[in-house]
Formats: sequence, C-alpha cells, structure tokens
Amino acid sequence: MKGNATQQTALTSGLVLLFAFCCGAIVANIYYAQPIIDMIAPDIGLSSSSASLIVSLTQIGYALGLLFLVPLADLLENRRLMMATLAVSALSLAAAGLTEHATAFFVVSALIGFSSVSVQMLIPLAAHLAPDATRGRVVGSIMGGLLLGILLARPLSSLAADHFGWRAVFFAAGALMLVIIVVVRFTLPERQPAHKASYLQLLVSLERLFRTENVLRRRSIYQALMFAAFSLFWTAVPLELTRELHLSQSQIALFALMGAMGAIAAPIAGRLADAGHTHRASWLAMTLAVLSFSSIWVLPGHRLVALALTAVLLDFAVQMNMVLGQREVYALNPAERARLNALYMTSIFIGGAAGSIGASWLYDHGGWSLIAGVGMTLPAVALAAFWLHTKAKKTAALGVEHV
Repeated sequence: MKGNATQQTALTSGLVLLFAFCCGAIVANIYYAQPIIDMIAPDIGLSSSSASLIVSLTQIGYALGLLFLVPLADLLENRRLMMATLAVSALSLAAAGLTEHATAFFVVSALIGFSSVSVQMLIPLAAHLAPDATRGRVVGSIMGGLLLGILLARPLSSLAADHFGWRAVFFAAGALMLVIIVVVRFTLPERQPAHKASYLQLLVSLERLFRTENVLRRRSIYQALMFAAFSLFWTAVPLELTRELHLSQSQIALFALMGAMGAIAAPIAGRLADAGHTHRASWLAMTLAVLSFSSIWVLPGHRLVALALTAVLLDFAVQMNMVLGQREVYALNPAERARLNALYMTSIFIGGAAGSIGASWLYDHGGWSLIAGVGMTLPAVALAAFWLHTKAKKTAALGVEHV
C-alpha cells in the first residue's frame, strides 16, 4: 500500500485501538525513570539534587528526536522508519538496565528519549487515515492511549522497581519494544509520502513553518507552559511522597494511578474540537491547571488528598489542552502534518524539560510550597496569553465591522 494508499485505507476501530496501544507503550519509555530517580541515583553515583537530570535529559532527547527524526516521516516510508527507530529504543532501554555510571546513564537516557519519537510518527499517520469530520475524535482516542502510557508508566515503574529492582523496569520496556516492532511490521499500513524535498530542505522548512503559522506558534507556547507545570509536578511529587509522607514505591504507584484518570480528557477534547468548542474548552483546561495547584492551601491538613487532587485536575487539564492544540495544528496543512506535529511536540517537550530540570532544586530550596507556586504560575502565563489573543481578535473583528 504505497503513495497515497493510506488515504483510502479504512480506519477501523480495531486499528484505532492498535494505534493507541502502540503509542502508549512507546511514550511510556520517557517516564519510567521519573518516580524511581531516588533509587537510580545512588546506584550510579549521582547526588539526589542532580537526580532530576535523568528525567530532563530524556525529555531533551525526545525534543531533539522530534526536531530531527520526525520530519523524516514527510520524506521516508513511515512504517520502516518507525521500525528502525523502535530498534534503537529497544537497545537504549537494555543499555540503561546495564549501565553502572552516571555519565553513561545520562547518554542512554537522552537516547531513550530521542528514539521514542516514533510515537509522533504514528499520530500523523492516523490523522492521514481519518476523515476530516472525525479527525478530532480519532486523534483524541489515540491520544487517550498515548496519555494512558504516560500516566501508567509511573505506577508500573514504581511497582516493578519495588519488587524486582529498577533495572528490571528498563529490561522489560526493551522487550516490549521488540514486540511493538513485530506489531508495526505486520499490522500497520505502509505510507510513502509524496514529498520530494531533501532532508536538509525539510529541516530548513521548519523555521518557515514556525514563523508563518500563527496557530502553531500560539498553541506551542500554551502547551509548553502547561507541560512545564506537568513535568514539574510529576518530577517533584515522588520526592514529597517519599521524604515527607514516607510512602513506599508501591504506595507511590497507587498514587500515580489516580493521575491516570486524566487520560479521559483526550477523547472528550477531541469530540469538543469536532463540535466547534475548541475556544471554550481551552479556557477550561488552562483555568483548571492554574486552580489545581491551589489544593495545598485549600486542604492544608490533608496533604496526601491535596496532592492527589492536584494530580487528577492537572493531568486532565494538560491532556485536554494538548489534544485541542493538536487538532488545530493538524488542520493547517495535511502535506506538512509530520513537520507541524514535530514543531508542536518539540515545543511541548522543551517546556517539559525546563519544568523537570528545576524540580529537585526548587523542592530542596522551598519544599512543596515553592513547587506549587511555580506550578501555578506557568499555566497562568498561558491563560494570560490566551486571553490577550482572544481580546486582540475581538478588537480586530470590531474594527472590521466599523470599516
């Protein structure tokens, strides 16, 4: 099935579920280390204050992969490209389980992130297959699987590390990638893009796209700020749960499972976007993200309950806003969808890396109050930018009416 053949391929509910499963399994690689950094750090000779670098380097690697690998999906046959990238993931995860030193682990962490971008090749492929009228719903359903992978990676990692050691987490993840390679080979359709530009021309075109596509720029900024708050929370909360509330890794896993409820936001957001409610849903998502961090002050005597409430509300808000932005970005130009998605997701993960890189330092210097204050500020800036754009748009519309 070559050329534009994927345009005529029926996107069955089974294929949507398969896409969702693959996306969730692949993206989970980026998050396995997040709740167990306090277990990994002493084993590889890393100080506790530097432990969050493991998470940050994985996200930086992912951002670089989005920028330099994902655009190839507009040039090379998609299925083969995904299989090659997944093979690098499997090798990198196995290497993480074998590594004994901090520097080597940092390099491997970046490679895990870099190679996990095959997930962002799958999502545009699904968007190509979906009819215009249901594209938001299809992308939302697949994003639900991806977001479940993000949210379930933490509890699964905590449980496995508690019972089998942290290295087993990476060995198991590497084995799963081998399974996904077989799934991709025998079930996903081929897609050979019609684009004939060189790789260098594709990379150069990224600057043009980001400069000329206002929707892409705005949505990238909003979601980068939201994801920075998300990464800040999920990198710092295991430290709070371990050091202040003295929870075990298995108990932290149960806590992280509550955050998985936020994955229901993805299909909801897709349906709202298809129904033309993107603007109102964006207001709701950004406002919820700001309010979520206030739980520590609203429930001062119930810290665990407050943290759980923040987890559920923040995850719901971030996932909803991500799908809303993705739906708008995908509508810009089908021929450039992989590059548009690469720019959108690169911006998001730069925000995520910024949020996680400062988590350990902020927590060590100001505890959870400082984390909550910074976490609340980040989506508040996104909400303010969204309000200013809305106001400017209304003013421009009024000016046209008076002309």
